[in-house]
Parts: sequence; C-alpha cells; structure tokens
Amino acid sequence: MISRITGFLAAIAMAATLAVSPAHAQDQKPADAASAAVVEDTAATAPAAAAAPAKQDNPYSLANIVAHGNVVDQVVLFILAIMSMGSWYILVVRLWDTSKLQSEAKEVRASFFKKASLADGVKALKEESAFRYIATTAIEASEHHEGALTENIDHSSWVTMNVDRAVADVNTKISAGLGFLATVGSTAPFIGLFGTVWGILNALTAIGVAGQASIDKVAGPVGAALIMTAIGLVVAVPAVLGYNWLVNRNKTVMALVRSFAGDLHGVLMGNRAVAKR
Repeated sequence: MISRITGFLAAIAMAATLAVSPAHAQDQKPADAASAAVVEDTAATAPAAAAAPAKQDNPYSLANIVAHGNVVDQVVLFILAIMSMGSWYILVVRLWDTSKLQSEAKEVRASFFKKASLADGVKALKEESAFRYIATTAIEASEHHEGALTENIDHSSWVTMNVDRAVADVNTKISAGLGFLATVGSTAPFIGLFGTVWGILNALTAIGVAGQASIDKVAGPVGAALIMTAIGLVVAVPAVLGYNWLVNRNKTVMALVRSFAGDLHGVLMGNRAVAKR
C-alpha cells in the first residue's frame, strides 16, 4: 500500500515537472537591443526612475494553451498528462516490487533451506512474501494429490504444475503495467505531433484571415504549437527507457524466483522418496 501511494505522488510530481520544462524556454523573451538602449538613455536623463511596467503573460506559453487553448489542444494535453502520470506510477511501483523481491530472495537463499522442516521455513517468511506464496502452493500440492482426474497425473508432475502456476502469478504481478509503458512510448510522440499539426493549422488559418504574415505573427503561434511535440517526447522517452529497464530487472528477479521454486520442488520430491522407504 505504501509503495502504491508513493508511486502515485511521484507520478504527479514528475509529470508536472516534465510538463512545465518544455515551455520554460518559450516563456523567456530575448531583450531588444534598441529598446534596451532607449531605456538606458531615458533612465540616465530622467530626474526620477519610472516605475517598471507590469509583466505581461506570454500568449504562447504552455499555461496560456492550458487556460485559453481550443478543445483539441486541451484534450491532447490531458491525454499526455494521464500517460505521464501513469508511466511514472508504474515505474516507481514496479521498481519497489522488484527491489523487494531481490531482498527477499537473498534472505530466502540464506535461511529457508537451513530450517529443520519446510513448515518452519514457511513460518519464517513474511505473510505477503511471494516466496511464501510459492512455498505454500507447492506444499499443498504435494500433500493434496487426490481426485478422479488429478490422480492420472503423477505426483512430481502435479507439484511441478502447481509451482509453475505460482511462479507465473508472481511474474504476472511484477510485469503488470509494462504494456502501458510500451503503449505510451510508441504513441505519445504521435499524440504530441497531432497537437502540433492542429496548432499550426489554426495559426496559419488565423494568419491567412488576418492577412499578416510577418515573423512575429508566424513564430509565436507555431512555436506554441511545437510545445506539443516536445511534451509528447518528454512523456515517451521515460516510458521507453523505463520499459526496457523493468524488463531486464524482471528477468533477473524471476531467475531468482525460479531457482527457489526448483530447489523447493527437489526438496519435496526428496521428502517423498524418503517417506516411501
């Protein structure tokens, strides 16, 4: 539960930070040299310093797009924000889960098979531990091998099937959300590009209607539209990198889980062979 809350808060924080950063350069206007000279001369000759003019909001900033943009721009930004928050949530939570499994694997390897019995080993594991779930499943399958249909399966194969199902459940849990990351990584740039195309179309249409094609009339709206592409890339890149990172971490962790499951199966089969003697 703690990992889910932490992941949610981290997702909101990272999404907000990455959404604001592409528009930071857009908000800053370069100073005009001639204007600066006039202001300097005026300040030198004026008997008293004039009050600084109030700062005007940049009409092409991200904040202005959010507040006053058309419906399409706002929908695109909303979709990208949801994608970003979901990606960071999955990254944080799955990182927590795999780190937890790695820590548990070290403890299990060091102590579980040194216990006097399997029951003692299971009791030493935490209630929510994935290794306890696998061990409990394997022991129950070994002790309860009855039924008209399951009796046709030999004992070793029956235990193996149940252990494999438990391992698959653990793999499914730590792999949850990877499909979402892959989807975000492959679609976010195109969603941002769609916002850019739509913004440029509206800007050129407005310029054509106004009949003015000067650089100040073109650069501002087009630059604001390009913010969408930048945001799409900012959303997609962490998702792709996180997907590849988590896939590699999952392979490493699941190798430890399968190793434990194989050793547990050998112990169960060995106990059964001893009991038959």
